[in-house]
Amino acid sequence: MILEDTIAWLTDADRWTGAGSIPQRLAEHVGITFLVVLLGALIAIPVGILIGHSRRGKTAVVGLAGALRAIPSLGLLTLVGLYLGIGLKAPIVALLVLAIPSLLAGAYAGVESVDRQTVDAARAIGMSEWQIITRVELPLASPVIIGGIRAATLQVVATATLAAYVSDYGLGRYVFSGLKGGDYSPMLGGAILVSVLAIVLELILAGVHSVSRRLSDPASTATAKGTL
Repeated sequence: MILEDTIAWLTDADRWTGAGSIPQRLAEHVGITFLVVLLGALIAIPVGILIGHSRRGKTAVVGLAGALRAIPSLGLLTLVGLYLGIGLKAPIVALLVLAIPSLLAGAYAGVESVDRQTVDAARAIGMSEWQIITRVELPLASPVIIGGIRAATLQVVATATLAAYVSDYGLGRYVFSGLKGGDYSPMLGGAILVSVLAIVLELILAGVHSVSRRLSDPASTATAKGTL
C-alpha cells in the first residue's frame, strides 16, 4: 500500500510543475551539493596539496579528518542552526565539515603518492616548487584527488537532505514534511529521489575518475621523458 501510494505521489503531474515541484527541489539539492563541494575543495585541496608536497603535517591532517568524520551531522546542524538561525547557512557549514575530510585526504594522499624519484628528477633539472606541483605532482595525483571529490560529493548529496531540517530547501523537504504530517508517501518518494540522484552523480563521477586514471599514465610518461 505504501509503495503504491509512493508511486502515485511520484507520478502525480502536480508534483512536477509549479512552486515546490520535484524539478525545483532537485535543482536546489544539486545546487547546495555543488556549492558545498566547491567551497570545500577551495579550502581543503590546496592545504592537502601543500601537505603532500612538503610531507609535513600528515599526522595532524589524519587526526583532524578523523575527528570531523566523527561529528554527528544532525547534531552539528542543530547546534549551528541555533547559532545562525533558520536558513541555508547552518546546512552549508555542517555539510562543509562533512566534505572537507575526504577532499583533504584525497589531495594529500594523491600528491604524497607521487614517486619521489620523479619529483627529485624534476627538481634536478631546475623546476621550481610551483612547477613541480603543477606539472608533475598534480597530473599524477589527479586520479586520487578526483576520488576524494567523488567521495565527498556522494556524502554531501546524501546528507544534504538534512538541509530541510532548518530551511525550506532541497529534496529533504519532502521527507520532513511527510514525517511531520505522518504521510509516508512523500517520505519514501523523497528518499527514492535522493537515491536516484546519488546514483546518477556516482556514474558521472566514476566516468570522470576513469578518464583521469587513463590520462595520468601518459602524463607520467611525458614527465619521465622530460626529466631525461
